[in-house]
Amino acid sequence: MTSRPVSVDFHFDVMCPYAYQTSRWIREVRELTGLAVNWRFFSLEEINRQEGKKHPWEREWSYGWSMMRIGALLRRQSMADVDAWYERAGRALHVEGHKPHQKSVARHLLSELGFDPGLVDRAIADPTTHDEVMADHQRVVDAGGYGVPTLYFPDGQCLFGPVLIDPPTGDAAVRLWDAVVAWTEFPHLYELQRPKTPADEQCIAETFRPYLEARDWVSINRGKVITIGDQKHER
Repeated sequence: MTSRPVSVDFHFDVMCPYAYQTSRWIREVRELTGLAVNWRFFSLEEINRQEGKKHPWEREWSYGWSMMRIGALLRRQSMADVDAWYERAGRALHVEGHKPHQKSVARHLLSELGFDPGLVDRAIADPTTHDEVMADHQRVVDAGGYGVPTLYFPDGQCLFGPVLIDPPTGDAAVRLWDAVVAWTEFPHLYELQRPKTPADEQCIAETFRPYLEARDWVSINRGKVITIGDQKHER
């Protein structure tokens, strides 16, 4: 049986509703097992960029990329600080239906956490925050990755997922972690996927309702707009 790792790198984009749900699960695993979670970045805006559109860093302010640059500045202070920022910004978007991708809301959330709201402007003015986000993003791209959540294990293996909408808690959370870790025993096991029924799609749409109503972007996955019912969502 594969032993549990002591740490994992969790690549996320605040914009991604699936990554947010998985982050809730990995925090539960951390609390129950002592796992160290290192928060890393990945840009859905960039990986799904359509030909002819600007790269996210070519805009004065972009949704996920700019929020991650704030996270990069906070990560320099501590992993706990970027953890707090991701948790609060993610909850604001995916649960409360707010818009953390707007500067004014980002400043408010930082103040709520006890951070200086001026971090928003400092993060965008500092070109090295861009470099940090880019380095994390490119790490996943170089491994053939295409989305979040992506997990990197201490031995260098990376896995996409788990993709879920109802993160387990307690013993169930740890059992899922053990199942994910067991996957690393088989380096040529590439996919295991559950098809989504119409009922599944409806459940996903309801879970993502706050996000769908708060977002200000069209969501694209590997070049195609994704729709659920009468809505569209990011992956």
